[in-house]
Formats: sequence, structure tokens, C-alpha cells
Amino acid sequence: ASVSDTERILEGNLSKYDIFVAAGGDGTVHSVASKLIGTDKVLGVLPAGSGNGFAREFKFRPIIRSLLNDIDNGEYTSIDAIEINGNLCLNVAGIGLDSFVAHSFNKLKLRGFLPYVVLTIKTFLQLRPIPVTIVSKGETLMSEDIFVLTIANTRQFGNNAFIAPHALPDDGMMDLVIIRPFPKIIAIVFIYRLFTGNMKESKYVRHIRTSGELFIKTDESRFHIDGEPFRISGEVSVRIRPRVLKVLQTARYRKFRAQQMTGS
Repeated sequence: ASVSDTERILEGNLSKYDIFVAAGGDGTVHSVASKLIGTDKVLGVLPAGSGNGFAREFKFRPIIRSLLNDIDNGEYTSIDAIEINGNLCLNVAGIGLDSFVAHSFNKLKLRGFLPYVVLTIKTFLQLRPIPVTIVSKGETLMSEDIFVLTIANTRQFGNNAFIAPHALPDDGMMDLVIIRPFPKIIAIVFIYRLFTGNMKESKYVRHIRTSGELFIKTDESRFHIDGEPFRISGEVSVRIRPRVLKVLQTARYRKFRAQQMTGS
């Protein structure tokens, strides 16, 4: 279904049901969530995309029986959302390498993991530093050249690529991850850190956590929001909206959060 079809179906049934299941990838999840945010309705996911970043974070599996068991259990968790110039972000948004790839990939006729990897390598080899300034409450948080600026609500881009491994979706905070320009010969080290959740250990990575509204100033307009390409010009406003979306709590996510709380 297209976004308009999804919106029409939701609007026609919003008062009839308590739980709405997005069957698809992050784009479908985003479309459904945008209609449920701020309501008392609950979002569930049957993952069927490529990255499935949101589904992976909340431990949804592509197994209908597992999903039905979680629905029968009826528990949910309330999560934050990020708003970027009025656009909803559930997982991560940003500017730099990942956003440039999103814009280029959107123009490709080929789809799939291999074309994406080839395009990422090509984009990285051509990557130049991008000047970015971030201001909060009149104070400059950072002003420097970057390769990547990520604004994270959850830990990952998708496919278990953990750009912000300590981000929590319900703490009322945004996690900013800044990757400074680094020698391209050590790119493989960054890839390893990304998939093992060790990004913070690099001297080229800076991490900022904040609950305040941010303003991003840059001449670059190619952003991405949850992996989708966006053109945003001028000053960019970013704010957190605490606990505005109810998400079905899976048994696996409940266990995962319990382990997080105990530090095991």
C-alpha cells in the first residue's frame, strides 16, 4: 500500500481497534506511527523490509504466531519521538555519509543489499568534510567539520548497525553522534565498531546527550530521516517529544530491557 493508502486505512479504522500492525519495513512503520502518535493506540510490527531498524530495536520477529502471542499479552511501552522541522523521526536522522547514500540510493533502479554496499563505498571514497554548527539555548554545542552527524532516538540504523549503542527510546533524551573526518584507510575499523556497538571508543567520535531543542546550521541540505532522503534548507529545528507513541511490548524486548536495567 502507498503512504496515502496507509493513511486512508488508518483514518477509517482508528476508532475501531486498539492495536495497529505495520507489516513492512521502516517506511511502512513510519507511515503507521505518524497516524498513531499522540493517541492511545498501540503500534505493532511484522517486519518485512531490508534494514528493519525499528523492528530490530523492539525485538519484533517476522513470525505471525510470535506477534499474536504478544498481542494477546497486551503490554506496551511508551516511547519518545524526534521532530525535525515538523517531520517525525523514530530511529535516527542526520546528515553526512548516510544521508548522501540515502539520496543516491533513492535514485537507483537497482535494489538490494549489494547495490547499497557498492554505493556506500563509492560515496565514502568521494566524501568531503561538511561544516556543521549545532546551537541549543543560545549556546554552541559544536561547530566543526564532520563526516557524519546522527541524531538518534534508538541505537541503530538497521541491520544491527549500532550508531548510538547507548541510546534509549524512552528516556526523553536525544543522542547526537558526531564522526569527525578520519583517514579513509581506517574505514574498516569504523565498520567493525558500528556492528559491535563500540563507536564511542574511537577518538574520531563525539557523543552528546540532550533533551533541549537544537538548531542545526549547515550549507548542506541532504538530510535523511529514518533512512528516507529529505531536503532541508536553512536552520533546522530538532526537538524530542517524550513518550508520545505506544509500542507493543514483545516478550523478547521485555527481557532485553530487564537485562539492560540490571547491567547484565
